[in-house]
Amino acid sequence: MGNASARILVVDDQPNIVDMLVTVLTFHGFAVDSATTVAQAEQLAESGRPDLVVLDVMLPDGDGFDLCRRLRQRGHRFGIVFLTARDARRDLVSGLTLGGDDYLTKPFAVEELLARVRAVLRRVGSGPAGRDGPAGPGDPAGTAGRAGPVLRYADLELDEDTLLVSRAGAPVQLSPTEFKLLRYLMLNSGRVLSRSQILEAVWRYDFGGESNVVDTYIGYLRRKLDPLGEPLIVTHRGFGYALRTAVQG
Repeated sequence: MGNASARILVVDDQPNIVDMLVTVLTFHGFAVDSATTVAQAEQLAESGRPDLVVLDVMLPDGDGFDLCRRLRQRGHRFGIVFLTARDARRDLVSGLTLGGDDYLTKPFAVEELLARVRAVLRRVGSGPAGRDGPAGPGDPAGTAGRAGPVLRYADLELDEDTLLVSRAGAPVQLSPTEFKLLRYLMLNSGRVLSRSQILEAVWRYDFGGESNVVDTYIGYLRRKLDPLGEPLIVTHRGFGYALRTAVQG
């Protein structure tokens, strides 16, 4: 899906910001809907089938984080970029942990917003894991394999076409960012990946040294994968993570 065909939902209670975002995004070829409340946003997210939501955190009738949580629980996989005046690190990590894909604080540069929107659309819109280039060298240990669009490692399977993930035959529900992180780990199974490598490959930019984002998402994957079998994601303290079976050491 190219950016020009993407539909974006802008949610903010400040009319000047909504007008500016609608104008800029429309000028750059996006189809844009807008809402000023959680209730309106929830209705449009359900009925309008957006590819991405630019979501303010503080709204007159609720919290953008709570809306994000509800939408993810219902299985919506569109991109979510939080837009807020908050700038505390805990808000950044909280928003991403709930299923958001990016986070911008006000005031922001229009060019930066466009760059973040396009980056998220590449991740969640141009195929299930952003098919605009290989993630990196894959499987030096030789234990992962492909069958068409399906990645396999140990008892893990990830289908890039259907977005389905399973372990030992049991389905695993992942957010778009969790999906891309797992895909990157599977493509590089056996390799130790630094936090900076993971940030660049999965988020496609530097979080300004906010390595907690990687740690948080690794924890998210572990909570979903570990109950189904032996732990597969190994921590290398002071460096990063690897996808590795116990047999490999």
